[in-house]
Amino acid sequence: MTTNGRPATGQERIAAAFARAKARHVAALMPYYTLGYPDRETSLAVVGAIAGESDLLELGVPFSDPLADGPTIQHSTQQALAVGTTSARCLEMVAELRRRGVETPVLLMGYYNPILAYGEEAYVRDAASAGADGFIVPDLPVEEAGPLEALASGAGLALVHMLAPTSDPRRVATVASRARGFIYMVSLTGVTGAQAGLDERLREFVAGVRRQASVPVAVGFGIKTPEQAAQVGSFADGVIVGTALIRAVDQAPDDPAGAARAYTAALRRALAGSQAR
Repeated sequence: MTTNGRPATGQERIAAAFARAKARHVAALMPYYTLGYPDRETSLAVVGAIAGESDLLELGVPFSDPLADGPTIQHSTQQALAVGTTSARCLEMVAELRRRGVETPVLLMGYYNPILAYGEEAYVRDAASAGADGFIVPDLPVEEAGPLEALASGAGLALVHMLAPTSDPRRVATVASRARGFIYMVSLTGVTGAQAGLDERLREFVAGVRRQASVPVAVGFGIKTPEQAAQVGSFADGVIVGTALIRAVDQAPDDPAGAARAYTAALRRALAGSQAR
């Protein structure tokens, strides 16, 4: 993808992905998958399989203390670590996906300690070189994110900030004013995959944030079924699903990539059947 004859930045590729989904009158679909789970080659095969059904990809960088993640994703990160998955190897996997022809925008979801250990400047530089488009760092609050935010922006990448229905108006205003790429709306107060239903306040809260923000609002955490994805897709700009995808892979050890593709395709069909936002 080029813009005015130059390669598009990560922020521009993210914006274009949401714009294409909007033109189809659907929410953008953003599956999450842990890099290195259950091993390098399987994770590459799974991500390659779901890329064609996805508008964006959220790829997890394993960490030993994934405090925002529920048991399913925690298990996937622990297994990935056990087979030697590091931050550097995750960046190499992103580069390999690009070599294999995956063009879908990639958001790296990881925690701040590994980024700090790697070196913020080096991590942003190497992520950009590998072909990543942005970062999601759930344990880095917007009030402390300035240095990494500046480095990401300087490289054309997005540091995505998070909000929840419990966020106060000041936090909402701060995130809305500094948001790049999109805003990640947490649908619940808890960890990923931990809730059967969706917060009744979510629709209203998303609408309020969308009125203040100049970027799309995507919702994640607690979305388990295509029906729930369609429900959220009727009022949000994007839908993020992780735990349910990993469970689908776990249930098909003989064909994890096929199972991942089938589940992601079911999500995509459900979103296509939801009402325009």
